[in-house]
This record gives sequence, structure tokens and C-alpha cells, in this order.
Amino acid sequence: MRSKEDLAGPPKTVDEYFDRVPEPGRSTLLKVRAIIQTLVPKGTTEVISYQLPSFKYKGILLSIGAFKDHCSLFAMNPAVQVLFEEELKPYKTSKGTIQFPLDKALPKGLLTKLVKARIAQHEAKKKRA
Repeated sequence: MRSKEDLAGPPKTVDEYFDRVPEPGRSTLLKVRAIIQTLVPKGTTEVISYQLPSFKYKGILLSIGAFKDHCSLFAMNPAVQVLFEEELKPYKTSKGTIQFPLDKALPKGLLTKLVKARIAQHEAKKKRA
């Protein structure tokens, strides 16, 4: 764990971000991160974007974050949420964001669907460009 002096200012790395997240949010986000890592295309990197851990593959695919009273998955495109509207009913959502409890990760099946849909959207957009 880094000292408070080392943690001044916004996080510079994904690991530094996680060092700053208190439990239970840290464990929950690490579970979500591990699932996402198994789903993203080869060559995807993890970066800090808008002060959040983000998965970058030909642009930002999605981001995750922990806050005072919830964790969030930022799908970066509200159309992803429309695809899974029924499954997302138990969660608070807003444009491009899905909130879930600090101590309970999104279910693996739902997370898998969301990530795969986001990758498909991202790839389709890149083909048009």
C-alpha cells in the first residue's frame, strides 16, 4: 500500500486507483476487472481515463469505478443498456452508466453480455470509420 504522500492528485495508473479504493469496493471492482480482462480482445490495455480504470482497444471500450455508496460500469454508449433493459432493471442506470452495490459485483453472465455487446459496437464503429 502506498503512503498518503504518494497518493496526492489523481491516480496515474490503474493499480494506483485500486490502492485508493476502500473495501468492500476494491474487492468488488477487482472481481469485475478480472471478468472483463478475460473478455476483451488481445491487445487491450488498461489505462486511466477521466480518473477511472478503463479498457482501451482502438479507443476506450468501457470504464469502471468505485464511489462512496456504489460501484459503476461505464459502458460509454447508452445503446448497450437498451439491449439488456430487462436484466438491468434491478440496477440504477443513467446515460451510459450502470451502478451496482459496493459489496456485490454485477453477475458474470450479465457482465459478459454487456462487455461483448460493447466490443461489437466498438468494432462496428471502427469499420465504418
